[in-house]
Amino acid sequence: MKKRQHTKLLHEGQYVAEVDIELIDMDKGWSPYLSLDDAYKLDDIRDALRRGDVKSASRLARIFTLTPVTL
Repeated sequence: MKKRQHTKLLHEGQYVAEVDIELIDMDKGWSPYLSLDDAYKLDDIRDALRRGDVKSASRLARIFTLTPVTL
């Protein structure tokens, strides 16, 4: 079993969250796996962004606002 760092991008509405997670590589099964804590963290960030609660989401991730370049 090997663990490696990964940056996950979550897109919700006008926001993008950049989240640092740990992926687990194993020789069997459907690798790579996500730890349960990281899965809950991604869910919490996604829920906060859906509510528009940027302050809560920013405690767990780096948050960016998307701005349209053309209309």
